[in-house]
Amino acid sequence: MTKSFVFTSVLLLVIAVAALTSLGIIMLTSTGAYAQDNHGSPTYYLNHQLVWLAVGAVVCITAALFDYRWMEKRWWVLYAAATVLLICCFIPHLGKKINGAWRWIHVGSQTFQPSELAKMAALVGLAWWFSREGTRPREFLRGFAYPLAGVCFLVALIAREVDLGTATLILCTTLLVMFVAGTRIPYLALLCVLGLGALAAAIRLMPQRTARMLAFLDPEHHVADAYQQVQGLIALGCGGVHGLGLGNGRQKFSYLPFAHTDFIFPEVGEELGLVFTLGVVVCLVIILVAGVVISLRASDRFGKLLGFGIVALLSLQAAMNIGVTTMVLPNKGLPLPFISYGGSNLAFCFAGVGILISIYRRGFGERPDPDGHCVEIRFKKRPTVRL
Repeated sequence: MTKSFVFTSVLLLVIAVAALTSLGIIMLTSTGAYAQDNHGSPTYYLNHQLVWLAVGAVVCITAALFDYRWMEKRWWVLYAAATVLLICCFIPHLGKKINGAWRWIHVGSQTFQPSELAKMAALVGLAWWFSREGTRPREFLRGFAYPLAGVCFLVALIAREVDLGTATLILCTTLLVMFVAGTRIPYLALLCVLGLGALAAAIRLMPQRTARMLAFLDPEHHVADAYQQVQGLIALGCGGVHGLGLGNGRQKFSYLPFAHTDFIFPEVGEELGLVFTLGVVVCLVIILVAGVVISLRASDRFGKLLGFGIVALLSLQAAMNIGVTTMVLPNKGLPLPFISYGGSNLAFCFAGVGILISIYRRGFGERPDPDGHCVEIRFKKRPTVRL
């Protein structure tokens, strides 16, 4: 894999992210003015998103300039911070309850979603664990039970917030990272069975989730619970190939709830048509392929696993969002990366991109020796080699 090929992957990654982010700002300008709770200002959501976009850009640049390997030694800081912030969601006057879920905490005039930090903490923790010396991925305890227990602690807190979508996303990403790390297939199959069992129990015990599942299986007889997805399909159908024109969408006029957040993809189809919805999918595929190429060129095992985990997380989240809005999956509240309104998600998506760029930059500063170990070459007064 040549350096020019990997550089092209990084360039395509940046272009795809810039295209999706630009489209998100344009669509938020079109839909945010008609969103509920905009405090009487048509640019309320747009202004907040631009603030988080600036934060995300700074985070991305910082992550790209710094060595990603500092997280390998300080993974526990991210894990502890994520745990504390997730607990803070349940503290009165600090946590914020929206639509029956405790997923946010107040940060001045803004709100922050700690589950976004928990996603990154879980990935860094998994990459650290499977890159440790002496870790045996094919053993049940060290290669499956112990790392899974660490992830499930965060997942349990997120599920307690009534955020089953994010909890499912983290578990699916964990499954893929473990597979790449070398965990045995039977153990991963056991994780799938346990995950599906836990999800089924949650759906059965939570009336709202039960209604959503029934609406997914039989939308004609559960129209009220399938309302958002049905309106999303109407928006996509009305847009056709070329769309109704930017700003001319009708579903955002209180017909399609959350048209600026979780269901912004159908609005892209309604106003800009099939051409742009396929363009969104193409950009997401570019991010997936480019991220995998960068991860494969990482100079160490930690970078490979962390890079792959970030790519898997972004790709799965996008696939789940598009699947929900097109009624391929049951309704779950997950934003579309780089496009949907949501400052916390946007900032951490940019952080992931910055880490991928950092992995690329360090991947060509080091080379593997014939035995597969990482050799870093430094030149000071005289050439020295550190094994």
